[in-house]
Amino acid sequence: MAPTIENREARFDFQVLDTVEVGISLTGSEVKSIRNGRITLANGFAMARLHPRELTLHEVHIDEYPQALPQHQHEPRRVRRLLAHGKEIERLAIGMKAKGTSLVPLKVYFSKGRVKVLLGIALGRKKGDKREALKAKEDRRDMARATTRRA
Repeated sequence: MAPTIENREARFDFQVLDTVEVGISLTGSEVKSIRNGRITLANGFAMARLHPRELTLHEVHIDEYPQALPQHQHEPRRVRRLLAHGKEIERLAIGMKAKGTSLVPLKVYFSKGRVKVLLGIALGRKKGDKREALKAKEDRRDMARATTRRA
């Protein structure tokens, strides 16, 4: 069973406005490390450029695969190319032009044997917004507890 790696910190630090699923160009040892769950999305971000149309993933750490030979190892923090249609890249690049928006990886998972990345166009939250989000989450949790006790 292949794991699903989520960036829960991103949902707390950012308000996600839109999401898009993209592929990622990886080497064999990177895929095997991801299958073992050895990936960190915490500080990762993506960049979309219009000329040339390209989408890249930065600051995502994929551990080296211990069983691979030294010449087949990969650089853990290298810039990785993301795969998407030209129109999607264009839409993401235009979405990035708004002030305070970022392109953050929310989730990495396997779909039909291929590694997919769920990217989100996100708006950064201020400290007060984070507190409000936590309070709303706690309130929803308390209401859910109250309704299950009654039933």
